[in-house]
Amino acid sequence: MMKKHSYKSIFFTIFAAFLISHHVIAQPGAIRDSGELQIALNKLTTLGSVLYIGAHPDDENTAVLAYLVKGKKYRTAYLSLTRGDGGQNLIGSEKGVEIGIIRTQELLEARNIDGAEQYFTRAIDFGYSKTAEETFNFWDRGKVLADMVWVIRTFCPDLIMTRFPPGQSGGHGHHAASALLALQAFKAAADPAQFPEQLKFVKPWKTRRIFANTFRIEQGDKNPLIRVNVGEYNPLPGKSYTEIAALSRSMHKTQGFGAAGRRGIQYDNFVLVDGDPASNDLFEGIDTTWNRIPGGQRTGKMLQKILKTFDPQNPSKSVPDLLAVYEELNKLQENEWVAVKRQELLKIIQSCAGLWIEAVSTGFSAVPGEQVPFRITMVNRSDLPLKLGKVSCPECGFTSLENRDLADNVPVTVENTLHIPAACPISQPYWLEEPFSEGMFSVSNQRMIGLAENPPSIRILVTVSCGGLFLEYPAPLIFRWTDRVDGELYRPFEIRPPATCNFNENVCVFGNNSSKKITVGIKSHASNISGLLRLSGTDSWKVEPKTIPFSIAEKNGEQQVTFTLSPPENFGEAVLVAQAEINGKTYDRALVEISHPHIKKQVYFPQSSIKTVKLDSPMPGGKIGYVMGSGDEIPGALHSLGYDVALMVDEMLAAGDFSSFDAIITGVRAYNTREILKATQSRLLEYVRNGGTVIVQYNVPSGLLMGNFGPYPFTIGNDRVSVETAPVSFIKPDHPLLQVPNRITAADFDGWVQERGLYFATQWDEHYEPVLSCHDPNEPDRKGGMLYARYGKGVFIYSGYAWFRQLPAGVPGAYRLFVNMISSGKNQ
Repeated sequence: MMKKHSYKSIFFTIFAAFLISHHVIAQPGAIRDSGELQIALNKLTTLGSVLYIGAHPDDENTAVLAYLVKGKKYRTAYLSLTRGDGGQNLIGSEKGVEIGIIRTQELLEARNIDGAEQYFTRAIDFGYSKTAEETFNFWDRGKVLADMVWVIRTFCPDLIMTRFPPGQSGGHGHHAASALLALQAFKAAADPAQFPEQLKFVKPWKTRRIFANTFRIEQGDKNPLIRVNVGEYNPLPGKSYTEIAALSRSMHKTQGFGAAGRRGIQYDNFVLVDGDPASNDLFEGIDTTWNRIPGGQRTGKMLQKILKTFDPQNPSKSVPDLLAVYEELNKLQENEWVAVKRQELLKIIQSCAGLWIEAVSTGFSAVPGEQVPFRITMVNRSDLPLKLGKVSCPECGFTSLENRDLADNVPVTVENTLHIPAACPISQPYWLEEPFSEGMFSVSNQRMIGLAENPPSIRILVTVSCGGLFLEYPAPLIFRWTDRVDGELYRPFEIRPPATCNFNENVCVFGNNSSKKITVGIKSHASNISGLLRLSGTDSWKVEPKTIPFSIAEKNGEQQVTFTLSPPENFGEAVLVAQAEINGKTYDRALVEISHPHIKKQVYFPQSSIKTVKLDSPMPGGKIGYVMGSGDEIPGALHSLGYDVALMVDEMLAAGDFSSFDAIITGVRAYNTREILKATQSRLLEYVRNGGTVIVQYNVPSGLLMGNFGPYPFTIGNDRVSVETAPVSFIKPDHPLLQVPNRITAADFDGWVQERGLYFATQWDEHYEPVLSCHDPNEPDRKGGMLYARYGKGVFIYSGYAWFRQLPAGVPGAYRLFVNMISSGKNQ
């Protein structure tokens, strides 16, 4: 008879089940191949755990994670303090919370490969930071520490490892902060006086020891050092752990971290920072067998017997013995290991039986209150006497008793309809549901903190019986389709609001008092949506008409409506929000869909808003040629200013006529990513010589396609100014870039976001004139952020200032100075 469990135990079981299965939400089945199945079986016998801690999504040592999971069979997780929201993006224009969403999914894809689990805190990656002290000006140190303690208390690691050693920056203030906080959390998690509010759900946890996974051995370091060969070869996956690591690390595509597999011996170093002494083995003195669980010796012996008799050619033969282990687990006192191993065992039984389970909807989304047809498909690919017991959906109050045999390789389907509750929340990433600050997300629900992503919006539970034992498998509701190129694809089922409103641009800039047309696209997420659309905001901006009616018959249909917006007489800024009134309720959400081949599709519903800026300066206008690099939003910002912007494709760069452009601008990382520039650079310089203006935005010094892309030599370095409020001085106050057509003052550098600039020039030919200078606290002046050179009849400018952040954010002074750069050739 199964024991009754406390509320805490039930919560832990559910929590552990979600954590272990979080990385298969968008795909059904989860049937392991024979190699992975044998690794999983061995892992059942091992009760050791490691929590690896870093600051960003790309800080983890994937070779160590693969070694720990697939080699030593330890339960292993990576805790990234941030989601990488402040990072750059090599594959698209997303930034801020959107790149944070992408990098979250990149980490989950990486974990699919190396086998580890994934956690986060509420800290936001606000951009590059040079010291831990600066980092804590943005992060709420107490809340980040609380989150780390919560993760330790829920994951219950035997060991903690940090990517960066305490007391060293690791090249980034966030890195230093992560190491400092990890040591604090290591101690605080065991202290019941620390964060006692968490103890309603979890118990204090004492981790045995904490290591720093050092890059190199420091001379004079007297702390115990343990070396581990992570280059070992594992015949089950057919790869070394360093080869697995390369595949895992290559998922960080937004950061350009594609990696080559390394083969052969490779040692990683671990220095003991605190905790129980260890000199020969990471788990020295820690029992990692079932003997650590009261009454668990019998379970361990049963599993060892299964390992000896396991037949990879016929894994279903092990299922009866695995079911016996499942029954044995139900006799044990519930704790963190019993809950985790029960979920691991369920997945192994499913794989041994070849049991395919999928829950597919006829569409990819629904609105609260809608009826959703769905189909469950199950295939038992073994001769085991399996039965389908019942199908249920807790979120929708649905239960169907089936009692159907699952014969060998005969598909069984259940078709029915779910009623989505009217109070069902939309599929918003949980960390974006509440307003947040520059440095911290706000999450009120304690039990959501730490999770990599939301639980499935709709979850179907399938009960399968075998030999009188009932097993429950979750099947996230998904949408499946077939692509003519990529074949069978899946995406998570989403709950959406009845309608979303998207402005055609994020920022609208006015250079004079003339009105502009503002277009809003309304998208329906249910059939027969109608209502009124209005723009709410400040009274100083005149919107006509006040409301516009809309009516959309088909689901996923769209309608464009246009308002006329007139600016105030004087300089001003405002934020206007689109509001759709439908059946007496107001909806003000936009729809952002994020799609990249290496991650599952993502949606995000921010407030539907547009920033409007009235400048008190002339905007000359003209025609711009824009060479897109890794992706940015500057072309749209320039279009809003009134410029005619042409995106220059390879054919235009190779053979097009440049003479019609008032200026040609290369986007961020263009000389890192656009191969065509090597062949056409001479044409761009000829354009400058003949009187044109070329503006080159920042490029990364590593991976440049050519040694020099200016008319005269200059060198890009790693200099950057990360403090966005750092004072900017004018090296030559009378320089044309600071005078025409806009007179630039210190006020034009107010309101900048995230940083001043990055990848400034460090050396340059005397023909270049540095124009601006700024620096972070306690550092020398950085003068290479804007270099100006006359070449023939034209002008060449290199600028590492972060225009790609400032213009989309609607920073008025950034627009004024950018216009001066565009106009510089005409005004020399």
